[in-house]
Amino acid sequence: MNVTSSLIEVHIFRKVENDLEFLLLKRASHEKYPDLWQMVTGSIENEDAHQTALREINEETGLTPIKFWVVPNINSFYSPERDVIVMIPVFAVLVEENQKVIISDEHSEFKWVKKEEAIKLLAWPGQRQSVEIIYEYFTNQKSFLKFVEIHL
Repeated sequence: MNVTSSLIEVHIFRKVENDLEFLLLKRASHEKYPDLWQMVTGSIENEDAHQTALREINEETGLTPIKFWVVPNINSFYSPERDVIVMIPVFAVLVEENQKVIISDEHSEFKWVKKEEAIKLLAWPGQRQSVEIIYEYFTNQKSFLKFVEIHL
């Protein structure tokens, strides 16, 4: 069994009245995991993981990031089809409050949600944990957390 890193996860958020809202996308019915709520995800294609994240943000939402960070969390899962453990780097992106979201045909709808609703809607524990970490960092500025900023 091998360990690989072929996917990325990006949590897009905006600041609204001293709080954060997270963008969730509902997978289209013709996709794997139909009707599942998720953040931006994607496959790495001959590029660095952070480049994949920026490409997928554009393809799946049409949004332009203001700031871009590496979240100090790695999501993971086991793929029995390939007999590999997949490690997924996690990113956080801040966007302007009033930017227009344009979803791709991979998704049927989107919504901006508060932390509590994001945690209820996301399927996997690692995704929910990333939301908690991002929220804590950007609302409390805990000194023990360190987000590395990727300059755009």
